[in-house]
Amino acid sequence: MSVGGYKANIGSRDVWRELGEDSEALLVDVRSQAEWTFVGVPDLSSIGKEAILLEWQRYPGMMRNTDFVSELRRAIGARGAGEETALFFLCRSGGRSAAAAAAMSAAGYRNCFNVSDGFEGQLDATRHRGANDGWKAAGLPWVQS
Repeated sequence: MSVGGYKANIGSRDVWRELGEDSEALLVDVRSQAEWTFVGVPDLSSIGKEAILLEWQRYPGMMRNTDFVSELRRAIGARGAGEETALFFLCRSGGRSAAAAAAMSAAGYRNCFNVSDGFEGQLDATRHRGANDGWKAAGLPWVQS
């Protein structure tokens, strides 16, 4: 492991490319149900994929999901993937996803990456997200429910 207990940090544009090139690679969105509902989710349908949505912290109390590793292990297995599969972890701005990538690396998954710019990116000068960096700012496909 080279960074924070997982393989590497990677930007959202590079993740999109990797997901398109590697048929087995998976995107794991670790944000909360509220974020998925009100902010949106990556739309991978054009590359024949669907993100795994699994909360790292459970809304509304934001307590850590103590079943995260076992739940994700089942979801990965259900997709026919395993411990060598490239897993890209995404949250709002790269913090929760780094923790999730480290947890899955510690559980034996060898190709865990943190999407360092997240779905909405860092705060800008006006304290808003989504304009400077992240999945949405990169113009990558996403949908809102």
